[in-house]
Amino acid sequence: MSQKHTALSKIDALTQRTLTIFGIVSASFILLIAFFITIRGIIPFITDNNGAGAVNVWLFLTETVWLRGPTFVSSAYGVGFLIIQTLYLAFLSLFISFPVGVLTALFIAKIAPKRLASVLRSIVELMASIPSIVYGLVGVGLFLPWIHALARALGQQSAGGLGTLGVMIVLALMSLPTITAISEVSIRSVDQSLEHASLALGATPTQTRFKITLLAAKSGIFSSAILAIGRALGEATAVSLVAGNARSGPNFGLFNITSTLTSTMLEGMKETVGIDYDIRFSVGIILMIVILITNLILNTLKKKVGNVHA
Repeated sequence: MSQKHTALSKIDALTQRTLTIFGIVSASFILLIAFFITIRGIIPFITDNNGAGAVNVWLFLTETVWLRGPTFVSSAYGVGFLIIQTLYLAFLSLFISFPVGVLTALFIAKIAPKRLASVLRSIVELMASIPSIVYGLVGVGLFLPWIHALARALGQQSAGGLGTLGVMIVLALMSLPTITAISEVSIRSVDQSLEHASLALGATPTQTRFKITLLAAKSGIFSSAILAIGRALGEATAVSLVAGNARSGPNFGLFNITSTLTSTMLEGMKETVGIDYDIRFSVGIILMIVILITNLILNTLKKKVGNVHA
């Protein structure tokens, strides 16, 4: 018996070391990416950029115009408005995707018949696997004409539908499967004894689902929102197709053209050398910081939400 126990202990120890190695390797990729972006991104601030001059950090972070003037000079770049617009668009899209995703998850987990629920899960998984460029093309071909027609009906100016509303819809569609899938798992994980007790006390099924089930699954549901925000903040290709690439801002109107940190980075990748190329890596540093701070804030809120009892 002791020999068997010793063998199992060795297997457990080996498994733990193996998993530790995999965890370190995974973390090292993140550190490697951050290191590479940082090294390339600080170049515009510590060199004269082939005579263009070093970029002023404060002006870079606070200016409301990107690429002032026809030439690439150190004072031409500002990301202050891009930071604001990136956060604005990400959270604006969440106002659509979050309630729709959570309610869809509740329907799949608790209301839909098994066959229908299985079909809906497959659709959600398919939506999650669709490349972002496809969402962007759907936005250009389907949503932009509708948005342009809506703007004309309301007497508003619109650049062919390009702008905030198009980005909001596309990002909401892209975030929807993430919110739905994670929320559905969280809802199905709720102890059924809580629901049975609620029903036994006279609550209706609808009251039980909204006041007991959703509240019991609130931690997982909040996690889905955090992941959705992360995807919205980091999306580039689809946003570039429907945003309009504004060079100044911030612009909060639904029909105004807009831009984000990621779309600005993608726009300049056609270059290979020079300040206009290197500055995109600087924008990448800002993007990583924005995502990190946003995740820290949202995770802090998640802990507070999780500690609030129904």
